Amino acid sequence: MSQILSLSNRPNNNINTQPAIEVDHHSPLADYKMDLGIQWKVRTEYQLAIKQYLNRNFSHSWDIISPLVNTPDYHSVDKLLMVKCFKLYLSLVDLILKDLNYEKDNEAHIVSFPEYIIGGSQRAEGERIYSEFMDGLLLRQIKKIFDYDLASVDPELVLMCFIIEFSNAFPLGRLREQMEAYLTYAGVLEGGVDDSALQDPRKENVLTFYLMRVMVKMGKVEESKDLICRIYVKDDEKVLKFLRILEERVKKEEQLEKPKKLKAKKRSVGISDAANLPSVIGGNTAEPSKPNRSIQSGRPAELMAGSIPKEVVQQGNKTKMPSTASTAVVLDAESISKQNSSNGQVEELYPIALLMDELRHDDVAARVQAMKRLDTISIALGPERTRKELIPFLEDVIPEDEDEVIAIAAEELGKFVPLVGGAQFAPILIPVLEKISACEEPIVREKAVESLNIIAETLSDEQIQREFIPLIQRLAKERWFSLHIAASGLFQSVIIRVSSEMRAELLKLYFDLIQDDSPMVRKSSATELPELIDILGDKFHTPETIAEFHWDIITSMYENLVNDNQDSVKFLAVDVLISILGFLKHLDDKSHHEELFESLLALINDPSWRVRYMVADRFDKLAQNFNDDSYTLKLVPNLLSLMKDNEAEVRKAISTQLPGFCSLANKADRSIMLEDIVPVISQLSMDESETVRSALASEITGLAPIFGKDATIKHLLPIFVEMLKDEFSEVRLNIISKLQVVNEVIGIQLLSESLLPAITSLSNDKLWRVRLAIIEQIPLLAEQLGVAFFDEALGQLCMEWLWDPVYSIREAAVSNLQKLTQFFGEDWSKKELIKRVVEKKQTKDFDNFICRLTCLLAMNKLIPVVSAKTVAEDIYPFIDELKDDQVPNIRFNVAKALASVAEKIYPEYKLIVVDKIRPTLESLQGDDDVDVRFYTDRSLETLSKLL
Repeated sequence: MSQILSLSNRPNNNINTQPAIEVDHHSPLADYKMDLGIQWKVRTEYQLAIKQYLNRNFSHSWDIISPLVNTPDYHSVDKLLMVKCFKLYLSLVDLILKDLNYEKDNEAHIVSFPEYIIGGSQRAEGERIYSEFMDGLLLRQIKKIFDYDLASVDPELVLMCFIIEFSNAFPLGRLREQMEAYLTYAGVLEGGVDDSALQDPRKENVLTFYLMRVMVKMGKVEESKDLICRIYVKDDEKVLKFLRILEERVKKEEQLEKPKKLKAKKRSVGISDAANLPSVIGGNTAEPSKPNRSIQSGRPAELMAGSIPKEVVQQGNKTKMPSTASTAVVLDAESISKQNSSNGQVEELYPIALLMDELRHDDVAARVQAMKRLDTISIALGPERTRKELIPFLEDVIPEDEDEVIAIAAEELGKFVPLVGGAQFAPILIPVLEKISACEEPIVREKAVESLNIIAETLSDEQIQREFIPLIQRLAKERWFSLHIAASGLFQSVIIRVSSEMRAELLKLYFDLIQDDSPMVRKSSATELPELIDILGDKFHTPETIAEFHWDIITSMYENLVNDNQDSVKFLAVDVLISILGFLKHLDDKSHHEELFESLLALINDPSWRVRYMVADRFDKLAQNFNDDSYTLKLVPNLLSLMKDNEAEVRKAISTQLPGFCSLANKADRSIMLEDIVPVISQLSMDESETVRSALASEITGLAPIFGKDATIKHLLPIFVEMLKDEFSEVRLNIISKLQVVNEVIGIQLLSESLLPAITSLSNDKLWRVRLAIIEQIPLLAEQLGVAFFDEALGQLCMEWLWDPVYSIREAAVSNLQKLTQFFGEDWSKKELIKRVVEKKQTKDFDNFICRLTCLLAMNKLIPVVSAKTVAEDIYPFIDELKDDQVPNIRFNVAKALASVAEKIYPEYKLIVVDKIRPTLESLQGDDDVDVRFYTDRSLETLSKLL
């Protein structure tokens, strides 16, 4: 080991060593014994070293820290402290290595070795550090701390080591071996089997550096892609994210090998070379340094001729005209003005030129807004100039832009067919959208595919054959997975508009996408396949045209999906099966049902919960599309197995399918439904998962009409009662919110006996949102229960909600009073509501301004639903008494309420309005509070309109 790393170089601080103390075997440090004296000494020296480092005394820091990393017995020091020491040590090593210049002969020469670390006399030691570094010294030292157990090495420390090696010309082959060894021992490279290692973001950072930097630098891009798909096989979002990052990294590496493009060229308007055009500031022009030239061949030469119109220069003076970078737009404005000056449209079209300038603005938000106004530019330019200038310009700038901007452009281009001159010119839009469809960002790609499909609808059959089919073929045969995904979304637009031979060729091409190496492509193709089948089925659903459906190719695709090794692809086979069954149902053809049923059983029993979940979520639709009682009965055991599935999400999904499937089972064999399905429903109602019970509660009431009154009372009502006692409030709420269906079957008497305890429990729930939800159900329950039962059971409860500490609850309770009055009538309201509110004045609670305000709001809410007499005799006196309240909020609500009173009782009680309400409002006009005066003025305006 080199002298600079030896223990003998440690500064002698004459620190006394304290005796070793054995750590308690039950403590977190029981794996090893610490010499507390050495521990204290190392900590002191580390603190001194870090202090010297922060003060930029790197030489002193190095003299202190370098011996510490070679402590003979690492078990004598806290492991966390040693990790800190090593991080400081690695930082200093990196400083040394960064100043080495690697010549072509691969020998290290110290060009300007930093004197603040090592003086000139110690250059030989610097070279020795380099030699040891190239021999893998750093990782060996780190492993020593952790007893050479790579799996337990601190991820941050090992990442720091790898980054230093990567950035200091360490052999990439050896670096890859080191990283693969660590990632394998850490369990990260086996992410597809066990996700636990990937839960540590620090280990994922090591993986990211390995995939995105080391592998890309070595040119192993395809291997990186395979690893990403394998490691994150259970997380599609991360697969997309990492593949996108990888492709961006590849592009950056490629760009480093090419000369950097001028920024002006990236944002060039595509009409002329902005860098070579005269600048315009205050109407003065500067001579260009080079001749004008067009960036892209085929651009109109006339756009670069002529001088800037006086009107534009004057306008430029007012708007602070941009200089060189904007001159191309100025010339474009000039061209527009030449065509339209006779119509006096110069001032109108100049902002359009500025808008085009925004399309190459540095600010993303400005470019987004400009893209949203593309149609404005196009209309101003006209169809011909849109085709010749705007579309080529967009084709140049869009692929280089931000995803947000590209997405807007892709969406807008779908509306451009009329703007380019109609369907005959629509193919000119295809190339720019083809470029956009190569984007890895899903939302951008989806917008591009959507626009391409819109354009395809406008194309003639000849244009489809000449322009669109080659587009699909190009995308499907390109190398990048994103292009394959884009291709999978384009077949639906043309599949029935081509010849039988071409249709077969396209379906074979689609079959290739279904078998693509990339799981993301297979998933996208499988997602689009049901719609493709439905389109073919709608067109070719007769015995004479069934050959055009190409049954063999379609079923081969389906079989491929059923046997796919990725569950994220395989589960999509369920929707494909539904579409195939729908096609056969349309033909009334059951000859293929047996083989399709066997494939469905394989999906139901698949080891992947995602596949089983998809079957469970579509169970009712699958049963309906088999369209046969015998298959419905065959599906009953599979229904029961899914209801007992180990995965809660599967049980939750199948719970939502019970009403639909039981309706079919009831027709096939009612006894099976009652004897086999009901016991499992009962078990599901007591499921350990709250979400499963909640899902069942939201659907189980739908079984009542299927079961009938007697069976509902015997089999379902006991389940309802138990679920109304569920500790999870959402379960109880889901039952209550759909009781109207049950009420129609068994009647209110039986229902109410079990209903009231659950409502009372929910109304006192500690979560205010639960209380709010039950309040919102009260009008529905009142309508079902009738006035007698409501008064007895719920009347007092409704009044108590008015005094709830949460405003949203009080507000909802006030609204309920209005609805209840509409249901039960004015007489009931006077007796049960208005009387109780008025009596509240006599209680101590009325001293609280919240109570007074709630009573005021309640009275105001009742004004529209009671007669003028009740308002004048009962409600107005209560409101009027609060006009002098000390709280401004109450006074301005009085002002608002008085306007409502006046509107209700005028002209029947005109004297009250004129002699009492108006004077009250006039007195409130002089109130000290600005809000009171504001609402008073508004109320007086209302009165002036009445009087």
